[in-house]
Amino acid sequence: MEFLAAAYTDPTFLTYFFLALAVAMALGFEFVNGFHDTANAVATVIYTNTLKPTPAVVWSGMWNFIGVMVSSGAVAFGIVALLPVELVLNVGSAAGFAMVFSLLVSAIVWNLGTWWLGLPASSSHTLIGSIIGVGVANALMAPAHSVTDGVNWAKAQDVGLALLVSPVVGFCAAALLLIAMRIAIKNPKLFEAPEKGKAPPLWIRGILMLTCTGVSFAHGSNDGQKGMGLIVLILVGILPGTYALNMGADRGAVAGLAKESAEMSAVFQSGAGGIELSGKDANNTLAEFIKPQGKPSPAVFAALAGMCREVSARLASAEGFGSLPPAERGDLRTDLYLISKSVAKLDKAGKLDIAPGVLEKERALAKHADAVTNYIPDWVKISVALALGLGTMVGYKRIVKTVGEKIGKSHLTYAQGASAEAVAMGTIMLGDHFGLPISTTHVLSSGVAGTMAANGSGVQMETVRNIILAWVLTLPVCIFLGALLFAGALNAIALLGIR
Repeated sequence: MEFLAAAYTDPTFLTYFFLALAVAMALGFEFVNGFHDTANAVATVIYTNTLKPTPAVVWSGMWNFIGVMVSSGAVAFGIVALLPVELVLNVGSAAGFAMVFSLLVSAIVWNLGTWWLGLPASSSHTLIGSIIGVGVANALMAPAHSVTDGVNWAKAQDVGLALLVSPVVGFCAAALLLIAMRIAIKNPKLFEAPEKGKAPPLWIRGILMLTCTGVSFAHGSNDGQKGMGLIVLILVGILPGTYALNMGADRGAVAGLAKESAEMSAVFQSGAGGIELSGKDANNTLAEFIKPQGKPSPAVFAALAGMCREVSARLASAEGFGSLPPAERGDLRTDLYLISKSVAKLDKAGKLDIAPGVLEKERALAKHADAVTNYIPDWVKISVALALGLGTMVGYKRIVKTVGEKIGKSHLTYAQGASAEAVAMGTIMLGDHFGLPISTTHVLSSGVAGTMAANGSGVQMETVRNIILAWVLTLPVCIFLGALLFAGALNAIALLGIR
C-alpha cells in the first residue's frame, strides 16, 4: 500500500489532506498554548484591576500576535534540532508523519489536561518531552537500537538546562526586584493590595500595562516559534518543490553559495586522506555523522567535499532557486542541511580549522546554507500568530485564577505583579536571543511566588506543591505519551504496508 509515497512525489488531494491535517494540529497546539500559557501575562493586570478581563486578553492577544510576527526563527529551528535526524531528512515519509502527529497529540493532550485542572504547566516542557519520547521510540525500534542514537542529547541538555534554571531565576530575580523597588520607590501606594473594583492610579496602571505588554510580546516571540518550526518541517516534507528553499533568495545569494561550495570542496578534500565520496555515500556518511554518536573522520571531510561539489554543480548556472527543477529542490535542501549541520558539529569539536585562513569561510558556508533553508514563510507566521493570539482570548480563566489567587496567601500587590512580569519578560527575551525555549508559565509563576516570599506574604503550599508536581511530571509523562503514540503509529503503518 504505497499511496502516501505517491502522494508526496505527485501532489494530489491526499497530499493536501495530510498537509492540512498536520498544519491544523500544529496550529491547534499553538491555540492551546495561547490560553494555557498567556493567561500568566494577564493575571496581574486583571487581579490589580488595571484592566477588565476582556480588554486584558484582547490586548495580550494582540501583542502575542506582534511578537510572533517579529520573531527571528532561532527557537523554531532549535526545536527542530531535537528531532531524530533520519525523520527530519525523511519527514515526507509515513514515519515522518507519524512523528509529527505523535508529538503534537501528546503535547496537546497534556496541555489540555493541566489546563482543565488549572495548573500552570509548561508548553515548552510538554513539546520537548514529546519530541524526546518520539526520538527514544524511534531509536529503540531501529534494527541496531540504542537510546543514545535517537535524540540530540547535547541540544536537549542545553534546552533542559534553560527550562530548569529559568524558574529559579524567576523566583530570585522577582524577589530581589521587589526589594529594590521598596528601597528606591517611597510611594506606599505601589506596595498596597488593590481596592476591590477600583482601578489603580494612572502611573501604576501604566507600569502594569507595560509589563503585561512585554510578557505578551516576549511569549509570542518565543513560544510562537515552536509551532512555526514544525509547520515548516511539514511543508518541506510534503511540498519540497515549493517550500524546501527560500525562493525569495536573490541571484547574488545563490551565486555566492555556488562559489563558496566550490571553494570549500577543495578545502574539505584536503582533510579527506585521499578518500573520495559522492552521491548517496556522501549523504549517508553525513547523516550518520550529525547524529549524537557521530565522530569526525576523514570520510566526513570526503563526504563534505563531494556534497559541496554537487551543490556547486547544481547552482553554477542557476538564475535563482526558481530556475531549478522542482524535483531537485528537496535534494538540494537536504545537501545544504547536511553541510550546515556537519560544519557546525566539526566546529564545535574543534576539528574544522584544517587549513590556514579558511575557518571563517567554512563558517560562512554553513551560515549561508542555513539562510536559504531555515526560513519561515510569511503565511506560516501569520497563521501561528493568529492561533496564539486567538487562544489567548479563550479559556484563560482557570490559569489566571491559580496565578492570581492561589499562589500567595494574600492579594497580589501592584509592585508584586510588576516585578514578576518584568522578570518574566527579560528572561524570555534572553532565551529568544540564544534560541532557547523558555517557559513563560514557569518563570512568571515562580516570579509571583518569589515576590510573595520577599514580601512576607507567604505562599499556599498546596498550590505550590500541585504546580511543582505538574512541572516534575510533564517531561516523563510526555516522553511516555510521545513514545507510545509513535510506536503505535509505526506498527499501524507496518500492518497497512504504508511507506
